[in-house]
Amino acid sequence: MKYVDEFRDPEGAKVLLRRIEQLAERLERPLAVMEICGGHTHTIYRHGLEHLLPDAIELIHGPGCPVCVIPMGRVDDAMWLARQPNVILTTFGDMMRVPGSSGESLLDVRAGGADVRFVYSPLEALKIARENPDQQVVFFAVGFETTAPSTAVTLEQARREQATNFSVFSNHVTIEPPLRAIVNGGETRVDAFIGPGHVATVVGTTAFEFLPDEFNLPVVVTGFEPLDILQAVAMLLEQFTSGEVAAGRARVENQYARVVRTDGNKAARALMDRTFALRETFEWRGLGWIERSGLGVSPEYAAWDAEQRFTVPGIRVEDPPACECGSVLTGRIKPWECRVFGTACMPATPIGTCMVSPEGACAAYYNFGRIDRATAHAVVIQD
Repeated sequence: MKYVDEFRDPEGAKVLLRRIEQLAERLERPLAVMEICGGHTHTIYRHGLEHLLPDAIELIHGPGCPVCVIPMGRVDDAMWLARQPNVILTTFGDMMRVPGSSGESLLDVRAGGADVRFVYSPLEALKIARENPDQQVVFFAVGFETTAPSTAVTLEQARREQATNFSVFSNHVTIEPPLRAIVNGGETRVDAFIGPGHVATVVGTTAFEFLPDEFNLPVVVTGFEPLDILQAVAMLLEQFTSGEVAAGRARVENQYARVVRTDGNKAARALMDRTFALRETFEWRGLGWIERSGLGVSPEYAAWDAEQRFTVPGIRVEDPPACECGSVLTGRIKPWECRVFGTACMPATPIGTCMVSPEGACAAYYNFGRIDRATAHAVVIQD
């Protein structure tokens, strides 16, 4: 397949759904399948895929939305940085509307007079630093291993240029620790995983082998179109119905082979290893503090570390009691089960990050989730 349309082909969807239905009939029990990435969640809801699958397959959301997992205290830290004299704070657009503990966001801080700008890449932030030599430019960096390489490239370039007015406030995180926390926590039943294709382009499929090796949980690393996800579900079901899982031989499979390689991007990982260092611990929304899960700027690049350049408060705050974003991120509840979903918490007035981010489960369900089974069949199969 070469074009996007091929991955949205109704006839192809019919074939895959028939296969899924046949396999589901052979299951010994219903399965809970966690899609790790928020991009998958949006495809599932946008195209009504959850309504097309047999009742024996339940899709649950995981902690793969990079904006959603940032705790409120780190957002407060970013707003503190933005309010410092002679500082230009830069970040990706979806972080601009994330509320801090006061209910304010970076957009509100900008409206109050701070110089806050959204950028499309950290290199654009470095360009702003070149253009404003009398200002300190801070890049508020977020994301998993998908976006960390671009920050690593920028740190390398900043050192090469000796850009003394540029620094990174790193909130990058890694994908393995939260998955371990969910599996070990036992609060969410997960039988299999739809693996994040974008992260896997960097870390490779081998990064997920701990799930079958240690927990006998199958993983299919997956693309982001409707047929990608349907094929991934079929591949997971085949591991169950073939007896592989029952025999303790669960595997990682690569549905996204057109992009993902077994070892990922070695050059990107080498650069990340040089520019970042694992923090002893890092706080996650919904999961609390997880050891060795966050990426701080390495000592070699300390001159470009905002947490070294500024006395960042580092105050940790609890999420609002009404917000159940953490439970959504760990698959304990569905978005519509949150008591403020669609009432006090909406895209225009978000309380939690899951309603803000374009990859957030609450935003996905609010925008696309009101699709009943009949409509989903009409849109995905008959259209």
